[in-house]
Amino acid sequence: MQAFGFDFAQTGALSPLMLDYLQDDPRLQAFHSGLPSQQKLVEQAQQKQKHYPSSHRKVLTSVLQKQYAGLDFHPKVSANIDKLKDPATLTLCTGHQLSLMTGPLYFIYKILTIIKLADELNAQPTGFQYVPVFWMASEDHDFEEISAFQSQGKKFQWNQDQGGAVGKIPLEELQKVLDLWEKEGLTGPYASTIQDWVEKSYRQANTLAEATFVLVHQIFQTYGLVILDADNAALKQLFVPYMQQELKQQTTFESVGSQIQALKKNYNESFKPQVNPRPINLFYLEAGSRKRIVTTENGLALEDHQLDRSLDEWVAAIAQTPEQFSPNVLMRPLYQECILPNVAYVGGGGELAYWLQLQSSFTAFKMPFPLLLLRQSALLFTSKSHRKWQRLGLELKDVFLQRNALINKKIRLISNIDLDFDPLKSVLEEQFTYLESLVAQTDASFEGVLMAQKRKQIKGLEHLEKRLLQAQRKKLKDHVSRLVLAHESFFPGEKLQERTLNFMDFYGVEGVALLDFLYQNFTPLTPKMIAVELS
Repeated sequence: MQAFGFDFAQTGALSPLMLDYLQDDPRLQAFHSGLPSQQKLVEQAQQKQKHYPSSHRKVLTSVLQKQYAGLDFHPKVSANIDKLKDPATLTLCTGHQLSLMTGPLYFIYKILTIIKLADELNAQPTGFQYVPVFWMASEDHDFEEISAFQSQGKKFQWNQDQGGAVGKIPLEELQKVLDLWEKEGLTGPYASTIQDWVEKSYRQANTLAEATFVLVHQIFQTYGLVILDADNAALKQLFVPYMQQELKQQTTFESVGSQIQALKKNYNESFKPQVNPRPINLFYLEAGSRKRIVTTENGLALEDHQLDRSLDEWVAAIAQTPEQFSPNVLMRPLYQECILPNVAYVGGGGELAYWLQLQSSFTAFKMPFPLLLLRQSALLFTSKSHRKWQRLGLELKDVFLQRNALINKKIRLISNIDLDFDPLKSVLEEQFTYLESLVAQTDASFEGVLMAQKRKQIKGLEHLEKRLLQAQRKKLKDHVSRLVLAHESFFPGEKLQERTLNFMDFYGVEGVALLDFLYQNFTPLTPKMIAVELS
């Protein structure tokens, strides 16, 4: 295997917001705790250590020991759980939905990013030690988002009708999906390893949360990853004061709303929030349901108008049965930081975009705001695909072009006529620059007319260029077809590979060597896209 690194700005994989964040745009600095660096992580560790109670640490380690009970695990996992008892131990966290078979590739990249960062930090004599923690989003209720995965170009769909928190969904109906996948999608010299993982997780577990816990554990235990299912009564008890404050003061609604307005005013007036806050940002969990809590004339009730109670009754209910309450997407980060001695959260561009809405909320709840680190990205391809690409006369960096722009570039390369009108546009610009000087010396009122004529002629050239390219594309359609087929192997369906393909397809062929290679080539504090040519 070999790796090629690309700056995110070259790839089109990130939003302008995330590119600005990576460049430490001054307009965004008020909305986060600074770009992660070894020094910033030490400073964050010092701050978090002061604000993380020893009582929380005891509850956390006790819960982890119970959740791992009965599992065989690598000594690194056991050592990391023991480390969490030490006040000098902090965590690096990432989280994800309970995607089937780990879902899209970036699920794996997020976890490898925190593992590599923890190892890099632990190699430095800072006085702190760091443990990588994977947070399972077991309380999420959007089953549709996790109900399918792709393998070998086929979609494997799990259909069931139970609602509520996805972590509690039983797995009986999933078994026939797994049977079909093992028959049609499970291939490669390491297929037996994957089959063993599936047997120990989805085949033996009772719920999706249990299965996901075991599957992720099987994949990453040799790296020392610690997995946490926060849908737990003891952990929720630690979060009671924050949930009660949310009900009493609608803290999230007020603080996140004000930060969204500040982002529009001070960063970009067209800023669009990833998530808009609600007056109450908590759910109520019942068997088979996860319902929003809404305000009423009497106080608060569920969205279906059940349990219409006074505010005091709801506040008391949180203290008595905290496990029945669940934070939504805007309060989940606060819950995470409440129960973990966490210094940094690793996420994708969309995740970090909504984290940038939250700092004022953390301030209102008197909670340290963690550092935000963009996860690594990777593009996996075979040597055969690379050779085909090179035979088309293209460079590897060209795979990141939008497909239409890529086709136009190729058509220009192979066409027997010059379809690049940029030189003509430059000549036109020079001519109008000369005309502008004449207008300035004669009658400035003609400037508007001149600019309109300039726009018209440049637009005319661009239109002609586009029409000629379309004509050549038809004429050279065989070349276009080969190019599209080659590009499809890098960007299936014109989408980022890491958002579409499943890790198991690659592991089945490459085995643990793929994980190790990605781990070695990931550079968490300087996130980038790495293109990996497989063996």
